[in-house]
Amino acid sequence: MKITINIIILFLALTTFAQEKTDKLPTYFGLQVRSVFPTNFIGSKTTSMNESGFETSITQRLGFGFGGVVRASVTKLIAIETGINFTQRHFDISVAIPDSNVYAKDSMTFVEYDVPINALIYIQLSEKIFMNTSLGVTVTYKPTSTWVKIKPKGKHYFDLFGARGDRFGLGFNANIGFEYRTEKSGFFYFGGSARVPLTSLFKYAAHYSYDANESILVGDVDGSFLTLDFKYFFPLVKNKAPKFMKGPIE
Repeated sequence: MKITINIIILFLALTTFAQEKTDKLPTYFGLQVRSVFPTNFIGSKTTSMNESGFETSITQRLGFGFGGVVRASVTKLIAIETGINFTQRHFDISVAIPDSNVYAKDSMTFVEYDVPINALIYIQLSEKIFMNTSLGVTVTYKPTSTWVKIKPKGKHYFDLFGARGDRFGLGFNANIGFEYRTEKSGFFYFGGSARVPLTSLFKYAAHYSYDANESILVGDVDGSFLTLDFKYFFPLVKNKAPKFMKGPIE
């Protein structure tokens, strides 16, 4: 939580510099929120495993994210867009020992921070409406692993782990959307994106114990997802500070 607060403070501080209107190509600061959708189109939203009568599955559900965005213009129709985002993923977990008539369910959350770096191209559709397309890479940071314990009945115990592995990861992302631009009220963007990481999101380990009997299943959880994104970019602020006047001897 402290990391999230520090990120928000940092990006609010940057607005003073990023939103100043100059004669050069502008840099814009904005905020974004997004819904994270699991999909089998670019990955697998469910990981299932079974062995020796022990069955388990983990399925990604709807998640969410938010963060700050900085867009630096390269030309009037090309820009570099970056920022930092908080993303929270939700999962449904099920475990079963059918021979013992033991069934249980629970949920798990997993948090990431990501820094995307995208090359963005504008396509002007009208005076105020633009279509955007972008491609790039994303650096992700996983602050912690996650763990759930289930005791459905009797001496049956399940320990379920989401082990992050490496703290940092890398992935590819693509975005497409539309934005409405106004000079005084800023830019309003709505679009979608796809994220394909180069490695798994985390290792899912399910441990079952009953008296002296134990069993463990381990599998990779795919981190691919689709999103619906809303972004708002603040309007540029004209610098009203007085210009430095040269002295008589300069």
